[in-house]
Amino acid sequence: MANGQSVVPGMILLIGSGESTGSSGRAFEALVKRLGIAHRISVLETPAGFELNSERVAGRVAEYLEKRLQNYKPKVVTIPARHRNFPYSTEDEKLAKKVAESNILFLGPGSPSYAVRHLKNSLVWRTLQARHRSGAYLAFASAAALAVGRCAIPVYEIFKAGDDPHWIPGLDLLGPYGLSLTIIPHWNNAEGGSGLDTSRCFIGKPRFDFLFSQLQEDTTVIGLEEHTSMIMDFKRACSKVFGKGAVHVLTKVGGEHIFRSGETFPFSMLGRFFLPEDLNFGIAEDIFRLLQEDQDETVSSPDEGAPDLVRQLVEKRNRARAEKDWAAADYLRVEITRLGWQVVDTAHGSEVKPLKAD
Repeated sequence: MANGQSVVPGMILLIGSGESTGSSGRAFEALVKRLGIAHRISVLETPAGFELNSERVAGRVAEYLEKRLQNYKPKVVTIPARHRNFPYSTEDEKLAKKVAESNILFLGPGSPSYAVRHLKNSLVWRTLQARHRSGAYLAFASAAALAVGRCAIPVYEIFKAGDDPHWIPGLDLLGPYGLSLTIIPHWNNAEGGSGLDTSRCFIGKPRFDFLFSQLQEDTTVIGLEEHTSMIMDFKRACSKVFGKGAVHVLTKVGGEHIFRSGETFPFSMLGRFFLPEDLNFGIAEDIFRLLQEDQDETVSSPDEGAPDLVRQLVEKRNRARAEKDWAAADYLRVEITRLGWQVVDTAHGSEVKPLKAD
């Protein structure tokens, strides 16, 4: 795994709801366009692992992605990492290796507390973190989006079982980058109608306001409205909003800021963002071994320094090669070379690197 001087962590897509609808589809397309190489997408079952039909829950998302992204010819699979201590375990090395082989990883609906309990410090989760640091893209919707923050709301326990409002420690995915985030999907949910406040991920605004008062001052809340998402771009250190609604950014010191579809805002609004000098920090040897074993098969991101035009030409050339249109592929190679970039073909697509000066 390369260090932070040569690799930028992959983008992260956070989805408020509607991961299998057109509003999220446009955000997924933005991801695969930026990736610019053959797409190996994995849908993890973990957040819904307690459901008897968790395979079907993940399968529906996989089917949607395969259809929505068909022009990019992705390979979409599900990973049945359902529990920590039973078959299909989040400690299973074979399942972790499937994570290592992926360059886009999705986790979605289910229970946030279950997801935290069965992923935290597991082999599957640590492998996912390492792949993100080495360039893989991540997408989290609904329960999974809640789970990856520094703190998470145990929604079922409060909304269904009547527990007092409380936070649980989350997976804290963004902590290593200086961001103390708590992510609330279903921000403006209205399923309860006029008689029941189901906003703020079903627990209602009064209970959320109490929970917000309990957060540390350095914590930033990201509220994702229904059918709304945002992409976090670590290279540009900014986020872009997609979908039908808005993203709310709340802090105790700075108040609330609202960003609508198409708008961008800097990571500085989320906290004291930084990229560690060594992105390998905190990654254990067993994870290094998994990634090392897979280095000949795992697709790495194209050079992050390549301009958008070059990435677009690489994407077109990948499609031409997949369709066996060799004349078009050769022409596009010449165009990429003319722009100062060398094409390196792999079994999974094309990568580029700058041409050396004479």
